[in-house]
Amino acid sequence: MTGWERFVDSFFNARVAAEYAPKVLEGMGVTVLLAMAVIVAGIAAGLALAVLRAMGVRVVNWVIVAVVDVLRALPPLVIIVLFFFGLPGMGIQMSGFVAAWLALSLVLMAFAEEIFWAGITAVPPGQWEASRAIGMRFAPTFFLVILPQAIRMVVPPLTNRTIAITKGTALASVVAVPEILGAAQAGVSFSFNPTPLTLAAVAYLALFVPVVLLGRWVETRFAWKR
Repeated sequence: MTGWERFVDSFFNARVAAEYAPKVLEGMGVTVLLAMAVIVAGIAAGLALAVLRAMGVRVVNWVIVAVVDVLRALPPLVIIVLFFFGLPGMGIQMSGFVAAWLALSLVLMAFAEEIFWAGITAVPPGQWEASRAIGMRFAPTFFLVILPQAIRMVVPPLTNRTIAITKGTALASVVAVPEILGAAQAGVSFSFNPTPLTLAAVAYLALFVPVVLLGRWVETRFAWKR
């Protein structure tokens, strides 16, 4: 057997691919579910923190900044491991799926909060002054004038950060979540052949190439005209 034939047999083995493709497809479903849950929870929590920070309560702002900085500094894998293996020592049990969802959601929340806050502070001060001039109070000004402009400005960077975080769903395999990578690693262990990893690579491309293209379209669609 030539070197090329060994390579094809190792990474493109038709028999192994046919046997483990259904498991990888099941893993795709888990990955999509986990990614959607992370996106909804992370962005919603990040927006809530940015709105709370805009209220200008100094002590609350210090707490938000401290929490956000810690979450942005820690690798997502470390947080997942701490939740899954560390919290049971305190009597808090959670499944691998919940641990991965919570960890990735918190990381996305931290980045989303900073992105939303950057958008809020980027709105020209004249918008606040004009609203006050016509008698609008803080809440109507913030939610009807400032926040819509801020969200429009932050859509492109928020989309890119969301894509980067959701690709971290592969880390869930560390805590035995049967997403794409977890299913592929199980296939490799049982078949003694890395072809399931090739299937996993194809599955990730099938999932995230459209997402990246959508992100590019969103970035163009919501970019401020220069």
